[in-house]
Formats: sequence, C-alpha cells, structure tokens
Amino acid sequence: MDTWLTNARDAIARQAGLDPSELDLDDAAAETILDLARIAAHDSGERTNAPLLCYLVGLAQGGANLEKLADAVRRSSS
Repeated sequence: MDTWLTNARDAIARQAGLDPSELDLDDAAAETILDLARIAAHDSGERTNAPLLCYLVGLAQGGANLEKLADAVRRSSS
C-alpha cells in the first residue's frame, strides 16, 4: 500500500479499535477490489457505483471470501 492508503488504514483501525494488520490489503485483494470497481463503473454507467459496491463487498466480507463475493458480482453483471 502507498503512504496515503497506509495512513488511512491506520486511522480507520484506530477508530475501530483494531490492529492495523487486520486491515492489510495484499496485492491480490487490491486487484480484485479494483476490478470490482471497474465493473461497477462501466457496467452500470455510473461511476459512483464503484465505491458503493466496494463498500457493500467490504460489509459482506466478514461472512464470505472476497473471491466468492467478486465472482457473485461478476455473474450478476454478465
């Protein structure tokens, strides 16, 4: 993660009472999330759907694997 994103992650972790390592974002997860944002923006025609979809996936991720959630979005967009 770049410096800006690391600082944001640390601030979010502090506010949520989490260890920052719980919010680590590896390259594969970052690629998946960026792909979901691309799908949301292009398939819906509304760029604002990209961050909203990523937020929904983040909420759901507590109970599901990121790749499975991404696959569900990809299927819903095809």
